[in-house]
Amino acid sequence: MERGDQKQKIRRFYGAHKRLPSYREMERLLGYASKGGVLYAVNKLVDERFLARDKRNIVRGEYFSNLRVLGLVEAGFPTTAEEDVSNTLSLDELLIDNKEATYMLSVKGDSMKDAGILSGDMVLIDRTAHAKTGKIVVAEIDGEYTLKYLRKNGNQFFLEPANKAYEPIYPKEELRIQGVVIAVIRKY
Repeated sequence: MERGDQKQKIRRFYGAHKRLPSYREMERLLGYASKGGVLYAVNKLVDERFLARDKRNIVRGEYFSNLRVLGLVEAGFPTTAEEDVSNTLSLDELLIDNKEATYMLSVKGDSMKDAGILSGDMVLIDRTAHAKTGKIVVAEIDGEYTLKYLRKNGNQFFLEPANKAYEPIYPKEELRIQGVVIAVIRKY
């Protein structure tokens, strides 16, 4: 089996199960008759940085989720598109500066719809207690969590929704920033 086919099968397994296959599952998945064959294939995939080892487990390598960048597409008037298949891009590389301080949340509600954040979207959050005004933040305000713009009026910070149906939220007791939104992910 070609290495590209192996990678595709492992990616599909990961997509379906949200985890990498065990050695035994890889044996069946990749059509090997022995664990030695699987170990050889895994070692090759580790060498290519598609997979990695983390103490006792196999984990995704830095090239596990790279996508090809094919070029540009015009969002205005149609033009001819040039395809450049030489570039690849990891979404982690593009979006995440500090993996240990980054997490995702699922969005519920419509208070940020005018900022392009809809119910059901996923937001990528950089965990920080410091945020500049004007940034979209995850904040704990008086014991409850919400996603809003961080604003300041004089010396007082408050949270502003991106939907005119909602009012700004001023803390009665405490406003703590949990993180800053760095990306919105929407699946169509």
